[in-house]
Amino acid sequence: MQQFLRRHPAVQAWLLLSPGGLFLSVFFIAPLFIVLIYSFLQRGTYGGVVWQFTFENFRRVFDPLYFNTFLRSAYIAILTTFFCLLLGYPLAYFIASRSPRTRSLMLLALMIPFWTNFLIRTYAWLTLLRTNTGLINTALLSLGVIAAPLPLFGNDFAIIVGLVYGWLPVMVLPIYAALDRLDPSLIEAARDLYASSAQVFRRVIWPLSLPGVVAGSMLVFIPALGSFVTPAILGGGKSLMIGNIISNQFLAAHDWPFGSALSMLMMTLMLLGTLYYFRSTLKAEADA
Repeated sequence: MQQFLRRHPAVQAWLLLSPGGLFLSVFFIAPLFIVLIYSFLQRGTYGGVVWQFTFENFRRVFDPLYFNTFLRSAYIAILTTFFCLLLGYPLAYFIASRSPRTRSLMLLALMIPFWTNFLIRTYAWLTLLRTNTGLINTALLSLGVIAAPLPLFGNDFAIIVGLVYGWLPVMVLPIYAALDRLDPSLIEAARDLYASSAQVFRRVIWPLSLPGVVAGSMLVFIPALGSFVTPAILGGGKSLMIGNIISNQFLAAHDWPFGSALSMLMMTLMLLGTLYYFRSTLKAEADA
């Protein structure tokens, strides 16, 4: 058997890939295929699925009520990604420029929030941002800084704050990994050629860290777009995202076909956006 595998490396490769491939087929491809089939079926009178083929679910998807919610969700996800990058890149650069011992301690501090359940951390922001009883408004009112409570809860601001807090470490870690692999001699060579700090960053550091930026942006944008826990808690039921609409279709309205159609549209647009983002980023990296 060993001699056969040595003579046929392709068979050995397929045997090594088969456990992971089987797992993905059963727990990823098969459920996705079921959702795809359900999206073309009809809802029963009292819920459930009627096995009659129709395009009505996809027609409803483009109803302004639902499609505008999707566009608004994409807008919030883009802002979340932007602020995570704005805050995460300097933090990753600062960590990467420290000594090995300090790096380890700072990375540990960055990962500590992940030891607590995401739902609990989101509820912690609820106690901070509430309009009348939140700690931030209570403190500002007590100090006389403001005369009336600030609208910090139940709006897009609260959702973006919660999403940025939740996904900031996911942005920092890939950028840190890219910066940690950066050869310091390249920066020294740029400075020897009389490049300014801005030129060193623009021509050397940024292009070499771009793979980490792309990975971090995708790891933030995709879950932020489909998020439903943060909008449900910090949005106060007034500010919903597409994830909340899909969740309601499955759990409250019991309209599985329409929920499946919304899910398929979201996955398709996310895939197209991801491919376009990678293509444009790789082109920019090649031009640099």
